[in-house]
Amino acid sequence: MALPEPKSPRQTSEGVNPSSLKIEKTELLHSLISARADEMNNLVKEAMVFSIPSPQDEVYNRYIKRVFDILFSLFILLFIFSWLCPLLALLIKLESKGPVIFRQLRSGKNNEGFWCYKFRSMRINDDSHHRQASRNDERITRLGNFLRKTSLDEFPQFINVLLGSMSVVGPRPHMVKHTEQYRYTIDNYMLRHSLKPGITGWAQINGYRGETKELDAMQQRIHHDIWYLQNWSVLLDIRIIFFTTVQVLTGHKNAF
Repeated sequence: MALPEPKSPRQTSEGVNPSSLKIEKTELLHSLISARADEMNNLVKEAMVFSIPSPQDEVYNRYIKRVFDILFSLFILLFIFSWLCPLLALLIKLESKGPVIFRQLRSGKNNEGFWCYKFRSMRINDDSHHRQASRNDERITRLGNFLRKTSLDEFPQFINVLLGSMSVVGPRPHMVKHTEQYRYTIDNYMLRHSLKPGITGWAQINGYRGETKELDAMQQRIHHDIWYLQNWSVLLDIRIIFFTTVQVLTGHKNAF
């Protein structure tokens, strides 16, 4: 009588080389250890980055900056925003459907998320929370194009300043998607999150604003943010505000 055929390797360990199983397990273990080590290295790098000294580490300097933020924002909201907001709200509503104020989750101080406010400059679309505006972007309305070129769309962020989630001057807040994208690819990227984000900043008045298609453009922006972190002063903030005002009045090639 013929002997029965051996069972399939799926049902039994017959025909399976034990050494190959051992090699596979070892490789899997090494890959898990390597991934965990990379994760820990990134966390350590971020912790070291947050320890880099800044003038704003001093309580007195943070107090001075906060008082300046409150006084400056109150001036803008009372004497400009109070009449500008109703006018722009009417024009925005007449041109396209949707809310007047657009809010987006951005990365703030210590990488805590906050709702950043802007005048809506685009038609309602499904890409607004993960796709940057680009030159000749079909989503931008005619009024929105004017608002973005003059930076008037940013005026509601003075409300963010009063609420304490932003400063008048600081690193521009990025979308959460971009924070997760760049934190492990650009050295010292997370350092910018040791400060409150700003309506304007050192990087912006030096031309690093708007869409960032290339990694080098983002690296230069971070380089300027870190320089501001290490060299902050009230006079520097006033200087940045002055040159921002000049750009608002004259326009900037990267404002779109």
